[in-house]
Parts: sequence; structure tokens; C-alpha cells
Amino acid sequence: MDSTENRPRRWIAGIEPARELLSSTGTQILEIECREQPRRLRELIRAYASDVAIRAALGKLREAAAARRGPVLFLGMGASLCSAMSGAAFLQSRGRLSFAVDAGEWLHYGASTWGDAALSILLTTSGESAELVELMKRGGGAELALICNNPASTCWGLASNRLPILAGPEYGNATKTYTNATAASIIAAAEILNLPWQRDAAAAAEVFSSNLDRIFALRGELESFCRGAANTEIVGRGAAYGGAVMSALCIREMTGHRAAAHTGAGFRHGPNLDVDTSHLAIIFALGRVAGLGVKLARECNRRGGKVVLVSEEDRERTETLFPVRVDAVTEPWEGITSLLVPQALTLAMAERAGCRLPPRFEYGVMEQ
Repeated sequence: MDSTENRPRRWIAGIEPARELLSSTGTQILEIECREQPRRLRELIRAYASDVAIRAALGKLREAAAARRGPVLFLGMGASLCSAMSGAAFLQSRGRLSFAVDAGEWLHYGASTWGDAALSILLTTSGESAELVELMKRGGGAELALICNNPASTCWGLASNRLPILAGPEYGNATKTYTNATAASIIAAAEILNLPWQRDAAAAAEVFSSNLDRIFALRGELESFCRGAANTEIVGRGAAYGGAVMSALCIREMTGHRAAAHTGAGFRHGPNLDVDTSHLAIIFALGRVAGLGVKLARECNRRGGKVVLVSEEDRERTETLFPVRVDAVTEPWEGITSLLVPQALTLAMAERAGCRLPPRFEYGVMEQ
């Protein structure tokens, strides 16, 4: 007789969880995994700089991208798509055509053009998402590489050129897997461009680590400032747009509060028109377009909306402006550091009102 008890356990990342984690709440898991991010990020950077197999895989990416003039595609879904945005933005800013593409959309609408790409890098935390598995199986003659957190997964087994995310098992919202997958996509882009990346990566990891405790210590004040907003809009540009989308996912999945992400231009020419006292905007004023973020924050305040302004400078707090300083990093590493403030806010919201998303220790059925 077929029994689920006799089937092998499909543990997250292929690793059985520690017993003490099985009784943890979603809020506890969120804080544990947020605070684990700096260590996991440093481990990835060290491995990508020195591990022989990883260095060989990165070399294959560079060779494949150099062999053809077509675009470099980063394909993922959910948090993995958010991670892909930093790699694509880096390549675009350095003159190489690149796009971050939703894997589900590509499977159904774009695969017929796949041969035009010089290289496609597929990102998946689980390695079991139905759309990514199907894309790996089809291939379409495309040059493929995989960035994945689960070496026991179907995608990992199908891939011939693969890079590990090295985030360890993750049981709540994508925190450390987003951080490490974003770092992997940035490093992959730097390798394709044949640019040095180790110093910038190490500096970004230090900023991320040193800023985390300071920003998380503000989370109670941050939650109090944001409480009661009917609409929360998160605004970023370039790599920080990936952080904005990931931030909205984090808030919605963990707390049930509705949040939406926008590019700076998309917000200005759309939702900005109906900003009023019910609105809260979290604006990333980072990198080359920091001034545009500050300008947008002032406009939101003039319309009566509240703003959490994430920037590289100390600013004066007011009744409608909550400034948070995040130390500067080299572009596009703000795709990682931008997430600290929304993560802290999400944790405070979960601590106050409870966590909507229970921990998940095993993979469920993966279907389209």
C-alpha cells in the first residue's frame, strides 16, 4: 500500500532541519535567517573567489558570453527573479545587453526566441520549481547555466554548468537565499565582463553586516511610524529595484499587509498621482540616482504621504519623514543593502501582530 510515510522526505535544500527549529515560530525563523545573512554572504564570496569548481563554472560563463553577441538572460521567478535584476542591471550599465526575465512567462511566450541569447542563467532556490525544471529539460539548444541552493534538486541534476547559492536551508521568506543569489548574479556578471569584483564584494558584505544590527535596532520606531498606512509603495531603481520587489514580497508574505514595488519612473508616472495621507512610500535613494529618490520623497511629503527614505546620508526626521542611513556600496551591491530596512520593518510587524507565513521545512508539490 502506498503511504506518504514511506516516501523519502523532501527537506528544504536537501538537509534535515535541526530539531529545535521544528518548534520555532515564523517570527523566530525570520529573525534567525535575517541575522544569518552576513555569515552566509561572506562564505559565498570566499567560495566564489577560491573554490576550483566554482571558478571553472564562472570561466565557462565568461567563455559562453564572449562567443556570441546576443543578450545575457537571467531567468527566475519570485525572489529568484528579484536576485536576477542586479546581475542584469550590472551588465546593462557596462554596455552588455542583458535582461532579467520571468521564467514562467519565458516558458510560455519567449522560448521560441531562446536561440538568440548568448547565455541564459537560470536562478532557482529550490531547484524544483516546475517552470524552471521544464526550461532545463527543454534547453532549446541554448547555452545554459544554473544558480541554485539545492544540490539534491532536479535542476541541479540536469545542469552541466552550475553555481551554488550556499545559503543553507531557509524555512521562511527568502532572506539569505535572496542575498546570496543576488551576490552570485553580480559576481557572474562581473566575471562575464572580466572585471575584478572581490574588493567590492568584501566591502559590501562588511557594510551589510555592520548596518544590520543598527537598522534592526530601529525596527520598533520604524513600525510605529509606518503603522496604519493603507497603501505601502516601495520604490527603487537599477539593482535596488530588485530589492524593492523583494521587499514587497517579504512584507506581504510574512504579515499579509499589502505592499507593491515600483521603479522610480514608474511610480512618478503612476501611483504618485494619488498619494495622500493614507500612503506610505519606502524610497531607496541609492547609487547614481540617489538625487531622484530624494526629490520623489519630498514630493510625496508635499502630497501628505509618509516616507521612509533609505539613503547614504544622515537626515533629519520629521512627522512624515523617517530617514535611515545605509552606508554606501559600489554599484550594483545596493541590490543587497537596500533590503535591510524592509526586513527590519517586516520583523517588527510580525513581532507586533503575528506572522502570517508558518515555517516550511519540506518542499510541497511543485506545479505550474
